Formats: sequence, structure tokens, C-alpha cells
Amino acid sequence: MNKLAKSKNRTLFGVCGGLAKYLNIDVSILRVIFILGTILSGSLVFWIYLLLALVLPNEE
Repeated sequence: MNKLAKSKNRTLFGVCGGLAKYLNIDVSILRVIFILGTILSGSLVFWIYLLLALVLPNEE
């Protein structure tokens, strides 16, 4: 069973990589969703991303 954690293979903080691995989807799709979500939500998704970057543990 996968554990939700930040990815070692990271672009910024590793949140998208960790979520993509946990959800078993392509990381590029998740990054596009995060970018579009940030633009369309008035930065709410950006703050959720930062919160996840602080809360999620690093991948072992």
C-alpha cells in the first residue's frame, strides 16, 4: 500500500510527484491540474500546495 509522501524526484517541493505516485497517475497531468486550479480558484490551490509541502513527510 502506497503512503502519501513528497517525492524525491522533485521539481519544486515534490508534492505533485508524491500525489501522482499515490494516485497512480502521470505527474504531468497533476501539475497541469494544479496550475489551472491555482489560476481558476484565485490562488486557493496554491495555498493548499504550500500546506501539503509543509505537512507531508519526505519519501523514504
